[in-house]
Amino acid sequence: MQPHYGQVPFHVKFCTDEAAVIEVLARRTIAQRQRIKEAYKLTVGKDLADDLQGELTGNIEKVVLGLLMIAPKYDAYELRTAIKGSGTEEAALIDILASRTNAEIRAITEVYMKEHGKSLEDDVEADTSGMFQRVLVSLLTAGRDESNTVNEAQAVQDAKDIYEAGEACWGTDEVKFLTVLCVRNRNHLLRVFEEYQKISGRDIEDSIKREMSGSLEDVFLAIVKCLRNKPAFFAERLYKSMKGLGTTDSILIRIMVARAEIDMLDIKTEFSKAYGKTLHSFINGDASGDYRKILLELCGE
Repeated sequence: MQPHYGQVPFHVKFCTDEAAVIEVLARRTIAQRQRIKEAYKLTVGKDLADDLQGELTGNIEKVVLGLLMIAPKYDAYELRTAIKGSGTEEAALIDILASRTNAEIRAITEVYMKEHGKSLEDDVEADTSGMFQRVLVSLLTAGRDESNTVNEAQAVQDAKDIYEAGEACWGTDEVKFLTVLCVRNRNHLLRVFEEYQKISGRDIEDSIKREMSGSLEDVFLAIVKCLRNKPAFFAERLYKSMKGLGTTDSILIRIMVARAEIDMLDIKTEFSKAYGKTLHSFINGDASGDYRKILLELCGE
């Protein structure tokens, strides 16, 4: 008989039984996991995450602790982890801030302040610099137009402005890119990208690669890719985290945990389309042990 989610569906030994952890947590929704956490505290008098943290190690611990957090708390936790280390993990800042909606970013900044007693914007500013910093701060304002309106004349002008700020001049005026890419709505920008192709003879992504480098190139590319096709963006990030020698587990874990209930089906479709193999088969060949099992549960067949 399946346990009711308001009850603790395991004994205290659950904390040392990784198979039970995977069975109970990876096959539940975020809402169900929150109820399990509450029930555990009620019946055992301890915090489930604290108990698991004391028992699990390595990558499976990171996955499980992530699964026990609600979405904005997990994003805030990942951003804090990326910032507070000896070097900033720019990939985390880019993956999260370039892909979240205004409402999601506002929720993340609220949770970050509550959990860490600091402004996320202040921490980002203290840890990054230059135009990359300015793009992140712009994204953190959560001020992107989210309407569906396309202003044809403005779209043509925006395309010209970006062209004249990059390909058409010596040096690059990155502020023009920021103003257009971080402020305009998705439908409008898709139209801008079409106009840009006509004017410049290049795809906007190719121009960004030619005109910029490093983290600034990465964040502008992420913004464009997320606007065009967010699941395809995450599929590419997953592929790159696993291909070649070694695995970038931080990226693999972050995307698998954060997107499991949002667009994992679409990500899997885009992954197969782009790489000719299933995401499931890639994870199966790349990870091992209980870490592989829990990732495969999140992936689904």
